Parts: sequence; C-alpha cells; structure tokens
Amino acid sequence: MSLRPATVPPSGMPSPRTISRRPLGIVAAVLATLLAAPVAPAAAAVGAPTDRTSALEARRVDGVPTPGLDWYRCLDYAECTTVDVPLDYDQPTGAQVELAVLRVKARDQRHRIGTLFVNPGGPGGQGTAIAYFAPYFLGDSVLDRFDIVGFDPRGIGFSDNVKCFRSPREQSATLAGLNVPFPVTRAQEKAYVTSAEQYGRACSSTGRPLSGAMSTAQVARDMDVLRRAVGDQKLTYLGFSYGTALGQYYANMFPDRVRALALDGVINPISWTGTAATRDTILDDRLRSADGAYKALHEILVRCDRAGGTACVFALGDPVANFALIARRLRAEPLVYEDPDLGTTTVTYADFVASTLVMLYDPAGYDGIVTMALNLLLLTEPPAGTDAAARRRARHALAAQLHGLRDRRPGRDFPYDNSLEAFLGVTCTDTQNPADAAGWPARAAHSDRRAPYFGRAWAWGTVACARDSWTVRDEDAYTGPFDRRTSAPVLFVGDYYDPATNYREAVSASKLLPGSRLLSSDSWGHTAYGTSACVTDAVDAYLVRRELPPAGTVCTGDIQPFAGVPAAAQGAATHPAPGAEAFTVRPHPAKNAPKKLPPVDARLPGVAGLGR
Repeated sequence: MSLRPATVPPSGMPSPRTISRRPLGIVAAVLATLLAAPVAPAAAAVGAPTDRTSALEARRVDGVPTPGLDWYRCLDYAECTTVDVPLDYDQPTGAQVELAVLRVKARDQRHRIGTLFVNPGGPGGQGTAIAYFAPYFLGDSVLDRFDIVGFDPRGIGFSDNVKCFRSPREQSATLAGLNVPFPVTRAQEKAYVTSAEQYGRACSSTGRPLSGAMSTAQVARDMDVLRRAVGDQKLTYLGFSYGTALGQYYANMFPDRVRALALDGVINPISWTGTAATRDTILDDRLRSADGAYKALHEILVRCDRAGGTACVFALGDPVANFALIARRLRAEPLVYEDPDLGTTTVTYADFVASTLVMLYDPAGYDGIVTMALNLLLLTEPPAGTDAAARRRARHALAAQLHGLRDRRPGRDFPYDNSLEAFLGVTCTDTQNPADAAGWPARAAHSDRRAPYFGRAWAWGTVACARDSWTVRDEDAYTGPFDRRTSAPVLFVGDYYDPATNYREAVSASKLLPGSRLLSSDSWGHTAYGTSACVTDAVDAYLVRRELPPAGTVCTGDIQPFAGVPAAAQGAATHPAPGAEAFTVRPHPAKNAPKKLPPVDARLPGVAGLGR
C-alpha cells in the first residue's frame, strides 16, 4: 500500500520503517531511516514491439527543461541537491514543487553503468533515506556499478511538505479520535470515524493544492525528469512495497524508457487503484494484506507446535488456540499492571494485534511473537502450577518488550509532523474507496472475519479516504492500462509470508506486464531482498547484467521459524517506510561482517504505523 494499517497511534507502536522530520535544510539533520540462483538473459520477446510513451505523457515530461543538478557533499559520504518540478505537468511554467534528492556515488566510477533509483514504499517513505543507507544493505556489485539515487516524493520528507492544518494545535485536535492502534469498541469507532472525516476534509481544503497533486503518476513523471537529469537514457529502479506500485506506474506510463525495474513486495496496481466494480470496497479487501499477515501468523503458531517446547516457548497445548484465547481475554478486559522499573503497563486487544503485526515485518520476529504470547498467557490467566516468581518475570519481560516497541514521544507538538498527510496524500488520491466513512465499522468487522486479528488493523488505515470526506482529486492521476510491453522485462519478487504485501499480488501483477518474470521466496518478513543470497544475488544480477532468474525459481529464506537464526542474520535491523509501507533493511548476506547500521529514529507518529 502503501497503505498503512491503522495500528500505530501518535503514541503507539513504531513502524518497521521510519519517517524523518524536515529541518530547515536537508543537511541540517541526519536522515532518519526507512527503512545463488542460475540466471538467464533478460531479452524482450522476439518480434514483439515495445509500447511507446503516449504523446500526452511525452509532451508533459519532455517539455520540462532538463534540471541542472548542483550536488554538494552532505551527511558524510553522500551528495545532496534540490530540484524544482511542475506542480501540474500540464502547466510546466506554473507553480513548482521542490524535491530533495540524495546520491551515493558508485564505488567504481570507471565502470559505472548509470544511476539506480530507489524507493522504500509507504506511501510516505523517504527515497533520500533508503539511498543514504544503500551501502549497508545493497550488494557489492550494485554499489560498485551504480550511483544510488533517492528522492523524497512531492509532499513528503525533505521535499516541499503537504500540510492539511494551519498549526500543530489544529492537527492535534483532529487526531484526538485516532489515539488507539485501531478502534474496537463502538465508542472508539465513532471517535475514529469523526476524526478521520475531519482529516479528509482538512486535506481536501487547507492541504490544497499539493494534496491534489501527489498521485503516484505525478511521482512517476518526477522520476522521469530526474532520470534525464542524471543523464540516463532509460530507468534502472529498485522499489520495495508501495515502491513497486510506483515502478509499475512508470513502466506503463513510459514503457519504452525502461532499462531494468526490480520490484520487491509487490502491489498489483489494479488492486491498488480500484475499478468501477471495486470502488465501494475498502482498499485492503482488494490488496488482502490482512490475509497475508494471518497466513504468516498461523504458520508460525503451527510450526511452534510442531517444534515443541525445547524450540518454542509457546508450545504449551495448542498455540493457535492459546493465541485466540489471549485475544478473547484482552477483548473482554485490558491487562493493566505495575512494573517496578517501567511503571504502569496496559495491554489492550489492539495493542496485542498491533505488536504482533509489527513483529511479523521482521524475518526473525516469530521469536518475539511467541515470547509475548507466553507472557500474556501467564498474566491473563496463568496455567495451573504457575508460581508468583514466574508471573513476576513475565510482567517485567512483557513491559520491557512493549516499552521497546511503543513510540514514547509525548505527542504532536513542534515541529509540525506531516507523516499522516504524506501517507493520505498519495493513498487517497490514487485509490477508489467507499463513499461514507460511517460504513467502515461494518466493513472492518467483515474483513476481520475473513482475516482474523488483522482485518480491522489494515481496514481502518484508509477510513480518511472515504470519498465523501476526501474530495480533492488529481485530474492527471493514472488509472491504466497496466499491461504495456516494456523495452526490457521487469523482475517481480514475492515473499510467501509477507504480512503487508500479499504474495498473491506478486503473482497477479507479474502476469500483467508481457515478458516479466516472478522470483518467489519462501521467506518471512516484509520484502525478500536480503533474506537469502538466492534472492539478493538474483536481484543484483538482474540490475547489473539484466539477467533474469529462470522461470519458476523459488528461493528459501535463511531464517525459518524455530529452525535457528544464522549468524549472518543476527543484528539485522528493521527500519521503516511510513506513511510508512515498511521496508526491512537487512545486511547483505554475502558480507561476512555486516556494517553496523547508523542510529535511527524508529518512531512513526500517526494513526497508521505500518506501511506497504
């Protein structure tokens, strides 16, 4: 999505990706984070001509003068610049939007291929951030041969920001009803709907004109102008999560300008955009992120039972049934207790589900899930024979775990935080949604019956997009077709147990673009790059040499639940994609001694804390 599930309130769980605040200048603060298969040549089908960029799109982007890039050294090893692009490509000399751009130069400039554009997802994720951290997770062959470039999409991060409120005070008042990971009770649902409606109306009025010019199509146009600015004839791109939607928009709007597009954690653009037949369904009923999350959780609990108590601490009776028992207990009554070191700890049903979803983004998150579940089982209604010392240990361990997951910021004060606007500005402008926000409780409940626990969490993330509330539109948004024949094959990467971008989306999206290839991965967490040398080497070979893995290739992730964590995977760090989409930064598996990631701000404010 990058749609984000409604799991993280202003003081709730952090996203696996991070969003940074925008200082006065892009060097004034350190960027916050996000975020050996055989190969065959990637050749277009013989005799199949490439589709061409439409005359309208060519006129829009090619009519913009090529920007001059005045790079300057920033943030130790990177280079930064800003670029002005048209707010409306139909009026190239009219109002402009400033974009922040960051580059990490190729290590082997003599053999440099060109520029690799990167995007972490979200919507709302910062391209500058993922580019800055490229040396910590991309493969050596990619870092040697490409300048890595990321830009913050219009409205987001260090680029010109969308602001739907005149002050933090007005914004905070509207956020009052969004202070739970997701609503469960009727009172919470009513407050949530009211605040979401106010948010949509504010972005449709005060947030204009930028809120109506943040569609993915506009960002694809910006990227084509930047492609020309860096001197590349065709685009080389690596996109994660919602970034895969951006890549597919580019491929269909500019099909003859593609060198190589690698898309990991895939969103089908038809599911994302919606059709006349699906316009009255909520976005996640099309994307089915909740189904992917439930599939991953259920498989973890089944494997826990199979592994037994020596490998899985939650293998007490039936883990699937016991997880459901904890959920029922917390829905009936939140758990509240005092910890001598960490103070009062409150755990609600929504906290339990949100924490589980956060941990599903990490390939090794299964361990935290079963540990949290065991402690909650002991504290909500301890099994026979549980002594006071065991409960005391469980209280402290649970408090410490939740303390580490939760966002501890005091609230939305200064400076103005536009992370939710950034997410909504893209999502609500791109996607079709039901008309009335008041119908969300019934729709969310229906989603939860289909995908237990996570249906509500994902469904509520887009309630502000109800079309009677979010009325601003981008007349130049792209709605298809999404089946153009590109000048080079596109590589899709799908993870079987992805909790945010359902594997089925990778399968269906890969069938849309003629000549594309699907690389599947039996791996865990959100996105697959970095989960095994098999996936990472295949993606790197495609980007560098334009070689596709053989059709039907399936890789296996290095980390498998309750089978041990290999040394190479230890110390992997999770970073965000807000507005989030969520991209997991993992040290490259080929590096024997992965570099330590810089400190990051793992706080993502806003009603929706996880992203695609």
